[in-house]
Amino acid sequence: MADLSQARVLILATDGFERDELFGPRQALLDAGAKVTLASIKTDPIQGVVNDSEKAETITPDLTLEAVDTEEYDALLLPGGVGNPDKMRLEERAVEIVQEFMDDDKLVAAICHAPWLLVEADVVDGRRMTSWPSIRTDLENAGADVVDEEVVVDGNLVTSRKPADIPAFNKAILSALEAEFADEEAAA
Repeated sequence: MADLSQARVLILATDGFERDELFGPRQALLDAGAKVTLASIKTDPIQGVVNDSEKAETITPDLTLEAVDTEEYDALLLPGGVGNPDKMRLEERAVEIVQEFMDDDKLVAAICHAPWLLVEADVVDGRRMTSWPSIRTDLENAGADVVDEEVVVDGNLVTSRKPADIPAFNKAILSALEAEFADEEAAA
């Protein structure tokens, strides 16, 4: 297993994030030794939800979208929830951050409704991916090859469908980071 203590992962989220889709992968990354930073529209606590209806825990972002320098990160995690990506895709800087990670061929992991942000960033054409069923037409219309699988890895892009897929989603994210850092260690 590669050493992930040098891995730096950025999470983008705002009010309406699906609790398990932020906290589950975040904890898996922290447990693996990665440094995790949460960026949002502002630095006030953001409200999580369960099943997009009942309020859940809040979390306080580390910095604003405007303060993000994508050069400082190795990977981007996009949790779902309906409200979260719907608000984020209206934020010009959030869309730019996604584009920068994709342009730099860095790991981007999106679950549930989060691929809406990928559509807005115009980075899904020709990519094989999955998502929550209600946004699959949006992905197809943007040129993605959409499948109904627990987790899909297409190059630097990892996507999953729903909270039940989090174990497979986490495993794919950690495997991708381990491979990246194993390659760096071998090259050193």
